[in-house]
Amino acid sequence: MYGDPATIGRILDESGDTWAVVGLSANQERAAYGVAQVLQRYGKRIVPVHPKAETVHGEQGYASLEEIPFPVDVVDVFVNSALAGPVADQAVAIGAKAVWFQLGVVDEDAYARTREAGLEMVMDRCPAIEINARR
Repeated sequence: MYGDPATIGRILDESGDTWAVVGLSANQERAAYGVAQVLQRYGKRIVPVHPKAETVHGEQGYASLEEIPFPVDVVDVFVNSALAGPVADQAVAIGAKAVWFQLGVVDEDAYARTREAGLEMVMDRCPAIEINARR
Protein backbone atom coordinates (compact mmCIF):
# COMPACT_ATOMS: atom_id res chain seq x y z
CA MET A 1 0.00 0.00 0.00
CA TYR A 2 1.33 3.42 -0.94
CA GLY A 3 -0.46 5.40 1.73
CA ASP A 4 -0.87 3.48 4.94
CA PRO A 5 -2.34 5.47 7.85
CA ALA A 6 0.86 5.34 9.92
CA THR A 7 2.99 6.82 7.12
CA ILE A 8 0.38 9.46 6.36
CA GLY A 9 0.30 10.41 10.04
CA ARG A 10 4.08 10.66 10.30
CA ILE A 11 4.29 12.88 7.22
CA LEU A 12 1.45 15.16 8.32
CA ASP A 13 2.38 15.34 12.01
CA GLU A 14 6.10 14.62 12.37
CA SER A 15 7.99 15.29 9.13
CA GLY A 16 7.97 19.06 9.48
CA ASP A 17 6.00 22.07 8.37
CA THR A 18 7.75 23.26 5.20
CA TRP A 19 6.10 21.75 2.14
CA ALA A 20 7.42 22.39 -1.36
CA VAL A 21 4.44 22.04 -3.70
CA VAL A 22 5.77 21.09 -7.13
CA GLY A 23 3.41 22.26 -9.85
CA LEU A 24 1.85 25.04 -7.75
CA SER A 25 1.11 28.19 -9.70
CA ALA A 26 -1.25 31.13 -9.25
CA ASN A 27 -3.89 29.36 -11.37
CA GLN A 28 -6.80 29.11 -8.93
CA GLU A 29 -8.50 26.45 -11.05
CA ARG A 30 -5.73 23.90 -10.50
CA ALA A 31 -5.96 21.38 -7.67
CA ALA A 32 -2.53 22.37 -6.33
CA TYR A 33 -3.83 25.86 -5.53
CA GLY A 34 -6.61 24.59 -3.26
CA VAL A 35 -4.50 21.88 -1.64
CA ALA A 36 -1.78 24.39 -0.80
CA GLN A 37 -4.43 26.62 0.77
CA VAL A 38 -5.61 23.75 2.98
CA LEU A 39 -2.03 22.94 4.02
CA GLN A 40 -1.52 26.59 5.00
CA ARG A 41 -4.73 26.57 7.01
CA TYR A 42 -3.29 23.68 9.05
CA GLY A 43 -0.04 25.53 9.75
CA LYS A 44 2.17 24.24 6.95
CA ARG A 45 4.46 26.65 5.14
CA ILE A 46 3.99 26.08 1.43
CA VAL A 47 6.71 26.79 -1.11
CA PRO A 48 5.50 27.04 -4.71
CA VAL A 49 7.74 25.21 -7.19
CA HIS A 50 6.87 25.92 -10.81
CA PRO A 51 8.84 27.05 -13.88
CA LYS A 52 7.10 30.45 -13.62
CA ALA A 53 8.32 30.85 -9.98
CA GLU A 54 5.19 32.78 -9.07
CA THR A 55 4.31 34.01 -5.60
CA VAL A 56 1.27 32.00 -4.43
CA HIS A 57 -0.68 32.37 -1.18
CA GLY A 58 1.88 34.99 -0.11
CA GLU A 59 4.86 32.64 -0.51
CA GLN A 60 7.75 33.24 -2.92
CA GLY A 61 7.91 30.69 -5.71
CA TYR A 62 10.99 28.93 -7.08
CA ALA A 63 11.58 27.40 -10.50
CA SER A 64 13.01 24.18 -9.04
CA LEU A 65 13.56 22.39 -5.75
CA GLU A 66 17.29 23.08 -6.00
CA GLU A 67 16.67 26.85 -5.99
CA ILE A 68 14.94 26.85 -2.59
CA PRO A 69 17.48 28.46 -0.21
CA PHE A 70 16.21 26.80 3.00
CA PRO A 71 15.41 23.26 4.14
CA VAL A 72 12.27 21.57 2.83
CA ASP A 73 10.58 18.88 4.90
CA VAL A 74 8.03 17.45 2.46
CA VAL A 75 7.85 17.58 -1.33
CA ASP A 76 4.24 17.43 -2.56
CA VAL A 77 4.16 16.46 -6.24
CA PHE A 78 1.46 17.71 -8.63
CA VAL A 79 3.16 16.81 -11.92
CA ASN A 80 2.08 13.91 -14.10
CA SER A 81 3.38 10.44 -13.37
CA ALA A 82 5.91 10.53 -16.23
CA LEU A 83 7.66 13.52 -14.60
CA ALA A 84 7.23 12.53 -10.95
CA GLY A 85 10.24 10.19 -10.66
CA PRO A 86 12.84 12.88 -11.30
CA VAL A 87 11.07 15.15 -8.79
CA ALA A 88 11.30 12.40 -6.16
CA ASP A 89 15.01 12.03 -6.93
CA GLN A 90 15.46 15.80 -6.51
CA ALA A 91 13.63 15.61 -3.17
CA VAL A 92 16.17 13.03 -2.02
CA ALA A 93 19.03 15.21 -3.32
CA ILE A 94 17.88 18.31 -1.38
CA GLY A 95 17.49 16.37 1.87
CA ALA A 96 13.71 16.34 2.19
CA LYS A 97 12.24 14.01 4.81
CA ALA A 98 9.22 12.89 2.80
CA VAL A 99 7.65 12.85 -0.65
CA TRP A 100 3.93 12.92 -1.36
CA PHE A 101 2.61 12.03 -4.84
CA GLN A 102 -0.88 13.45 -5.37
CA LEU A 103 -3.98 11.57 -6.48
CA GLY A 104 -3.33 10.00 -9.87
CA VAL A 105 0.46 10.38 -9.62
CA VAL A 106 1.99 6.89 -9.58
CA ASP A 107 5.56 5.77 -10.18
CA GLU A 108 6.38 2.52 -8.39
CA ASP A 109 10.10 2.73 -9.24
CA ALA A 110 10.32 6.25 -7.79
CA TYR A 111 8.46 5.04 -4.70
CA ALA A 112 10.99 2.24 -4.21
CA ARG A 113 14.01 4.55 -4.78
CA THR A 114 12.67 7.16 -2.40
CA ARG A 115 11.95 4.63 0.35
CA GLU A 116 15.38 3.03 -0.16
CA ALA A 117 16.92 6.49 0.34
CA GLY A 118 15.23 6.61 3.75
CA LEU A 119 12.40 9.04 3.04
CA GLU A 120 8.77 8.57 3.98
CA MET A 121 6.53 8.41 0.93
CA VAL A 122 2.86 8.40 0.05
CA MET A 123 1.61 7.92 -3.49
CA ASP A 124 -1.77 8.46 -5.19
CA ARG A 125 -3.28 10.26 -2.17
CA CYS A 126 -4.18 13.88 -1.36
CA PRO A 127 -2.82 15.52 1.81
CA ALA A 128 -5.75 17.96 1.93
CA ILE A 129 -8.21 15.05 2.12
CA GLU A 130 -6.05 13.23 4.66
CA ILE A 131 -5.39 16.24 6.89
CA ASN A 132 -9.08 17.19 6.94
CA ALA A 133 -10.03 13.60 7.83
CA ARG A 134 -7.59 13.60 10.78
CA ARG A 135 -8.77 16.87 12.35
